[in-house]
Amino acid sequence: MGQATPTHTTADSPTRVTTPPAATRRFDSRRVYTAAILVPAIYAIIRYLPPWALTLLLIACGSIALIELYRMSFQERPNPVLIGIGLVASALILARIHTPLALADLVVVTLLALLLAMLFSSTPLEHRLKDTTLTLFGVFYVGLTLSMLVSTRSLPAGELFVLFIALVTWTADAGAYYAGTLWGSHLLAPSVSPKKTVEGVLGAMALATGVALLAQAWFLPQLSLWDALVLGVLLTSAGLFGDLCESAIKRSVGVKDSGGILPGHGGMLDRLDSLLFTAPTFYYYITLVRGISPLP
Repeated sequence: MGQATPTHTTADSPTRVTTPPAATRRFDSRRVYTAAILVPAIYAIIRYLPPWALTLLLIACGSIALIELYRMSFQERPNPVLIGIGLVASALILARIHTPLALADLVVVTLLALLLAMLFSSTPLEHRLKDTTLTLFGVFYVGLTLSMLVSTRSLPAGELFVLFIALVTWTADAGAYYAGTLWGSHLLAPSVSPKKTVEGVLGAMALATGVALLAQAWFLPQLSLWDALVLGVLLTSAGLFGDLCESAIKRSVGVKDSGGILPGHGGMLDRLDSLLFTAPTFYYYITLVRGISPLP
């Protein structure tokens, strides 16, 4: 979330050198242009098209994000067979609500397919277990978490719930970015993400919670004001956790962005990282706390 210019140390100069705060950064106008193009299209798909249209959108976006994750993970030794299994498994998990397939069955079949691929792979033996584990992690990290949006869409008034998740999640991202850029000076987790700031988190929390309350009053009477307030805080916190998790992954493999498919936003995984955690958070709140059940 919110960003600030990091501090640097070198072997010759172990003393921490403080650099100017994030207010010196310039806004990236490409973020606005990209959002202006994508937001209306996504809104139309969620609000007016049948549920399967959202599922197809998520399969497409999730596949791109998963390819980016596998490219970062495998780096100079990509494994097309494992990547193919991961993409198919993720797509099936995302689409499972439209089929008679059960999640447990899909997980078992995926695991067996990965074990067979590991057994007969031409990859050096010392890499096989790691590569198989990375593939399965990607299926859970991207496919399983995104599938919670498909499950949410199946609830009564599900299209409005999905709009709420997207609105609050991306509002929090925007609030963090601009608050961090304007006022960020206190680093939040420099070892994981040296540009995220406390000010950015506060900006995200304030803006997202305000938008959640407005959304409840505007189009979601199924939620109470208390629900909207709690969800504003919960989704902002979950989104921050998702953002930090992806930052940790990228730093562990030494990359800045997962890709460059979205100008001003980086890769698809960079755009979805918060949503991967806010979607399950909302789904389990609305089904377990509020007791709303899927449509028969």
